[in-house]
Amino acid sequence: MDDLGNDPGLIDRFLEMLAAEAGAARNTIAAYRSDLCLASQVAGGRLAAADAALVAEVADGWRDLSRATVARKSAALRRFYAFLADEGHRADDAGEHLPRPGAGRSFPKVLGRAEVDALFATVAERVARVPPAPLDLRLSALMELLYGSGLRATELVSLPRAALAADRPYLILKGKGGRERLVPLSDRARAATAAWRAHVPAESPFLFPSGKGHLSRVRLFQLVRALGTAAGIPPDRISPHVLRHAFATHLLEGGADLRALQAMLGHASIATTEIYTHVDSARLVELVNARHPLNDPALVDRSGRRA
Repeated sequence: MDDLGNDPGLIDRFLEMLAAEAGAARNTIAAYRSDLCLASQVAGGRLAAADAALVAEVADGWRDLSRATVARKSAALRRFYAFLADEGHRADDAGEHLPRPGAGRSFPKVLGRAEVDALFATVAERVARVPPAPLDLRLSALMELLYGSGLRATELVSLPRAALAADRPYLILKGKGGRERLVPLSDRARAATAAWRAHVPAESPFLFPSGKGHLSRVRLFQLVRALGTAAGIPPDRISPHVLRHAFATHLLEGGADLRALQAMLGHASIATTEIYTHVDSARLVELVNARHPLNDPALVDRSGRRA
């Protein structure tokens, strides 16, 4: 939580993400900025680090406001805290302590398998050129790590050049608060990053350098959206975060253990993983019908009654 005392900086980063990745309108950004800055003032500049009591105190000041205004303010803070949790600034989601005057929380967008296949087919077509362009190799590595390992956008663009080793099928990432997690790397991701790494200057500290630093989150978003357009996916349906969500959803649909998924995603709370992964309800019904002990045919006698 080393950055949590910097409300203005974190609010700016959140709004930048909102504009770039969610495509939020200018009026929405302005309203969210006003709501967050006012809430920060009430919280004494400690909005990002607020505990349950302080969050409740901030929300208590909305008692006399209209339902619509409370819904907007609550949505602004809820998304802000979700951003802090997803980026590893907080181990919890303080938005759980906010009022919910409107409808329940919606699930994040997710891509279908066919759409993911179209994305990677477009990448493969570019990389197949002889010789492949270095920037296409970079795009291939970025996509394999986004969808293949579920990295957060910030984690991906700031990966150290030395983070990947030829003899190690995983990454060890250190997030906020010094928390470490192991991120498995598929053979495809290792091959793609190795091909790109050959074009990264040996003196670069980053795997994806740009200028004097590393690739920005906004530029990553632009690259992903442009690839989506080339693959026939509407721009408002794709972003780095959508690919991270697709990673989680498709693994879970394939039978991945929720606790293992929590570790790979870097969620401090299993509740965050449960909300984030968005399991298909039809699959849940199928799972109950197939695995629940009361559905064992041996327990039913010929008359159809339980034995």
